[in-house]
Amino acid sequence: MQYDHILIRYGELGLKGKNIRTFLIKLQQNIQQSLITYPDVKVKRTQGRLFVILNGHDPDPIIDICKNIFGIYSLSLAVKVKNDEREIRETVLKMMSKETENKTFKIKAKRANKDFPIRSLELNRSIGGDILKNVPHLKVDVHHPDIEVVIDIRAEGTYILTEIIYGPGGLPVGSSGKSLLMLSGGIDSPVAGYVMMKRGVKLEMIHFHSPPFTSERAKQKVLDLTKKLTKYNYHIKVHLVPFTEAQQLIFKHYPKRYGMTIMRRVMMKISEAICQQENILSITTGESLGQVASQTMESMNVINEVTNLPVLRPLIAMDKEEIVDISKQIDTYDISIQPYEDCCTVFVPKSPVIKPQRKRVILIEKDYDLTEAIKTAIEETKIIKISHTNDEAIDELL
Repeated sequence: MQYDHILIRYGELGLKGKNIRTFLIKLQQNIQQSLITYPDVKVKRTQGRLFVILNGHDPDPIIDICKNIFGIYSLSLAVKVKNDEREIRETVLKMMSKETENKTFKIKAKRANKDFPIRSLELNRSIGGDILKNVPHLKVDVHHPDIEVVIDIRAEGTYILTEIIYGPGGLPVGSSGKSLLMLSGGIDSPVAGYVMMKRGVKLEMIHFHSPPFTSERAKQKVLDLTKKLTKYNYHIKVHLVPFTEAQQLIFKHYPKRYGMTIMRRVMMKISEAICQQENILSITTGESLGQVASQTMESMNVINEVTNLPVLRPLIAMDKEEIVDISKQIDTYDISIQPYEDCCTVFVPKSPVIKPQRKRVILIEKDYDLTEAIKTAIEETKIIKISHTNDEAIDELL
């Protein structure tokens, strides 16, 4: 049986009421973008449905791509035929004749096109009888069948489908705005990015690197993690911030115990500046409450103070085991545990303050002005654009 369509079901989007069209257009665009290497495969929107038209292509690799597109609840391979009883009957029988094992089945006709002359129940009985007569090793089970054959009769034609393949659900990436993810290279931040994309957020990344204290392999690790996440967000920009000068000045001129807090405040200031340049409305981090010194309630309160942008922390209430499980599921774990340190780990003081006071931090910061170092870091930030199919370095200074 040559399948010619993939039916896309969109689950949660059906609850969007009058706004559903906006979400469906975004989902359609995302599917088409993800299938860019298949230029003659088209995505079509009909009332209540999305279809991928295969135009003769092998459906398996296309299904593998679609299974990672947020907004897709499930999908099924389908054969499209005319709204003709004889053609529907012959197609279903041909499809079921290929079953070689003893299985149970159920016919489920849905008559969205009320002009079709045969009612759903009548079609169920008639076609089910044909199968029992011609494929004797198959039996009917209307409650828990091994195979459910759906006959979806619509104005433009009838779609016949069986297997249901589940997608990731969520909302289409880009339907909930854009956020800048602080991507460190550890386990947590890629997972935070995945969770945000599932809620429809389009991501750009920011990474702070401090050569020679951090290696080129540490930077490559971040690019490799971004590449993994392009399965869900076709192309992602990475802002690489040279942080050596600012970081050295922080740990030279301020008390060591407060170095981590002040460093995170500087990172937040730089991230906000990048957001303003890129028209990004929020900053996302991989922080989990109480996991390390900079992730106590007091630390986050002091760090947040330097920006007016929302700071989104999707992992805030997750424990480490939950985060690790997701990182393995999305295939970022093995990259994240590579032993190449980022700038947050190479400069960690032995006893960082875990409950910093805002007044105390502001007073300490007055001892040395980091304005020029922050300005230089922003101006010398470089962008690398990574897509699911290729990487493109952009030699452009922001």
